[in-house]
Amino acid sequence: MAVFVGGIVAAVLGVILLLIWWVPFLQLVAGALPLTLLFGGIIAAYLGFDEVKDKLPYFSKQEEGFSPTKDTEEAPQYKEEADKYKAEAEQLKSELEKLKKEE
Repeated sequence: MAVFVGGIVAAVLGVILLLIWWVPFLQLVAGALPLTLLFGGIIAAYLGFDEVKDKLPYFSKQEEGFSPTKDTEEAPQYKEEADKYKAEAEQLKSELEKLKKEE
C-alpha cells in the first residue's frame, strides 16, 4: 500500500513540476532528441552494414584454397592418434575407479 501511495504522490508531483518547468522540459527534450537520433542512426547503420556484409560474396567467411585431399591423406594418422588417446583415457578412468574403491 505504501508503494502505491508513493507512486501516486510521485506522479502528482511530476505533473505539477512538469507544468511549472514546461519550458526547461522542452529544452531538455530538444537537446536529447538530436542525440537520440544520432545514436539510433549509428546503431541502425551498423546493423545494416552487418546485414549487407553477410550477403556480399566478397565478405563471406568461406575458406579459400580448401583441399579435401589433404584431410583424407592425413585422416588415418589422426584416427590412430585419437584411438591412442581414447585408450589412454579409458586406462586413466579405470585407475581412477580403482583408487576410489580403495578409499
